Amino acid sequence: MKTVNSIILLISLLLPTNASTENFKLTEELKGLNLPWSLSFVKSDKLLLTEKSGKLLLANLKNKTVTEIKHNLSVVSTGQGGLLDVLYQEKTVWVSYSEFRGFAGYNKVYTSTSIAKGKFDDSKIIFNNIFRAEPPINSNFHFGSRLVKKGKYLFASVGERGKGMVAQDPKNHLGSIIRIGLDGSIPKDNPKYLSNKEWLPEIYQIGVRNPQGMSLSPVDGNIFISNHGARGGDWFGKVIKGGNYGWKILGWGGTNYNGSKIGPQWKAGFDKAIHYWVPSIAVSAINIYSGDEFKSWRGHALITSLKDKSLRKLIFKDKSRLQEDILFKGKIGRIRDIKIQKETGKIFLLSDSGSLWKMEKI
Repeated sequence: MKTVNSIILLISLLLPTNASTENFKLTEELKGLNLPWSLSFVKSDKLLLTEKSGKLLLANLKNKTVTEIKHNLSVVSTGQGGLLDVLYQEKTVWVSYSEFRGFAGYNKVYTSTSIAKGKFDDSKIIFNNIFRAEPPINSNFHFGSRLVKKGKYLFASVGERGKGMVAQDPKNHLGSIIRIGLDGSIPKDNPKYLSNKEWLPEIYQIGVRNPQGMSLSPVDGNIFISNHGARGGDWFGKVIKGGNYGWKILGWGGTNYNGSKIGPQWKAGFDKAIHYWVPSIAVSAINIYSGDEFKSWRGHALITSLKDKSLRKLIFKDKSRLQEDILFKGKIGRIRDIKIQKETGKIFLLSDSGSLWKMEKI
């Protein structure tokens, strides 16, 4: 068990003249975490946390303690892989993780972005896989992966594992958004059963690279994602049934790491992102805000960054008047996840530096 202290960092925020003025404070609620990746509220004062190393934690915000929950997942924590997203609802826990799938030669392993489901218990959770991205790949890169529950469906993002054009091949799961039932069953109105006969049955959309942010909008019920480009070309966009964001035909404004050209930012026939970042900000988790703490932000996208360690607010309802505001930068480290406390509307942020922060008005 870890006991942690709170440190309060006050930040005054003055938005541009065409936006409201908001003053807020950041409070370090927990520290001493080891590369935390995701959080999900169990109660207003209790939440689940994942650490990339494979640990699943239960945090108590009231007494500032963190305890480990044992589990049976075969997590491979290497490169960008590990225990990734966590989602709690009604005593059920879903997680996404990089799963060990076998050996690929000396000191190399096959892994996949996998999803497992278990019944919540504060000491040990027995998980069962409900999805495995096929095929397993010998790669340490681009697992994704975020989870969103919408009604009776579970949406998940799967990275293309650094394999580029495989994201254009719907006969594998790499570089796609999937939709399954909460138990892993296949919805009968997924694209395969309507018009995309060649697609694997779980696939909902293709052509993404490494989508590490996903959020359900409380305003219109749409699901939005963020995606890492290569050298530039990060973007924020909408999940579209049967759609294709174009990787690696499109470069989204970025280039390969050796500087060579990939392709155009966008062209007809592909889904177009709502907003691009060139150069890259290493866009991470997102959340479409809904709550009472920052009422003027309702329906706006909150965008986290790993590269410049910023939190941004994107007003995107009217694409012709898109507005992006940097709320703060370089204050709490690389921001890995962002969630809204339902009861209060306060914002909680996970930092790679090992801390959980609470953002609220002052």
